[in-house]
Amino acid sequence: MKEFELKYGCNPNQKPAKIYMRGGEDLPIEILNGRPGYINFLDAFNSWQLVKELKEALGLPAVASFKHVSPTSAAVGLKLSDTLKRACFVDDIEGLDDSPLACAYARARGTDRMCSFGDWVALSDVCDVTTAKMIKREVSDGIIAPGYEPEALEILKSKRKGGYNIVKIDPAYVPEEAERKQVFGITFEQGRNNFKIDRALLSNIVTKNKDLPEAAARDLIISLITLKYTQSNSVCFAYDGQAIGVGAGQQSRVHCTRLAGSKADTWFLRQYDKVLNLPFLPTLGRPDRDNVIDGYINQNEEDVTAEGNWQKYFTTRPEPLSDAEKKAFLATRTGVSLGSDAFFPFSDNIERAKKSGVAYIAEPGGSIRDDLVIECADKYGMVMAFTGMRLFHH
Repeated sequence: MKEFELKYGCNPNQKPAKIYMRGGEDLPIEILNGRPGYINFLDAFNSWQLVKELKEALGLPAVASFKHVSPTSAAVGLKLSDTLKRACFVDDIEGLDDSPLACAYARARGTDRMCSFGDWVALSDVCDVTTAKMIKREVSDGIIAPGYEPEALEILKSKRKGGYNIVKIDPAYVPEEAERKQVFGITFEQGRNNFKIDRALLSNIVTKNKDLPEAAARDLIISLITLKYTQSNSVCFAYDGQAIGVGAGQQSRVHCTRLAGSKADTWFLRQYDKVLNLPFLPTLGRPDRDNVIDGYINQNEEDVTAEGNWQKYFTTRPEPLSDAEKKAFLATRTGVSLGSDAFFPFSDNIERAKKSGVAYIAEPGGSIRDDLVIECADKYGMVMAFTGMRLFHH
């Protein structure tokens, strides 16, 4: 296939639209089902790069959940605890522990279930039946993978009344070294970001504490590779083999850290007993449960425990989750890793990170206030590595 005509571009008024190879060669993809759109393909190609790179860096199957050209999460194929299975709504999946790819999907999709609603999924490996069954029951726009087991493909084709977008990519495809895009009719050209992120990147530890366990190094690599494909400015919290909070596209770095930290806090609190045991009405669907859980944890637009509200969601009125309870529970969370796509200009980022259990940090360094940032990290006994490499993505 030389080119694929799109229904429209970013918006319905942006026509005509298509994807094609500048040199006239065949596209490195097959569209097995559906009709993906412009934004779908932006998510597909960015997310595929992310999972391919994670697999190469860590040797584990990887999955990313993407929305609006940034990941909601990315994860590798580690088994989930029973508590995490419940928090991710996958405790009923038979054979989950036998499929590392399905475990990676459960983590990536389950991290930020509100943001992953209607996501694009990327798999590093051939989609198996267990993973397909899990994807089928979630609200999702499409998937990209290097292949699909025959039964898995048929399961996915049944989504969205047969219209689910399914893309197969050639895993051997290597793009040109130069990449180009146009803005306001002006062509931008740059070399592709081929910078390799691996364990060696974390060797320049600038804090007094230099004890970086392998699990923390793995999580820092996950955070940095996730940031490489996240709209900047961005900060990523990672823990136990997955990105648990992505703060993307903020103008201020501390706002990135606050956003990512609040998402990480929510992820942890989803595993709190009172949240796991909320008495939902059996008729309440999964997306509605996600919204109610977020409201219960964060006291957002609606008090879901208030009289006249709780009856819409629960069989009995749940006790509210107090700020003191949340603070006490989050204080027990430690060992979180944090990556930043550029240097921290102020120590306020470290202060906010500490509140979400961060113990390990990787950032480029190079700020005129590096000494103050290091001093703050030392105050909390953190391990911080300067990578010397910025990871902006626009």
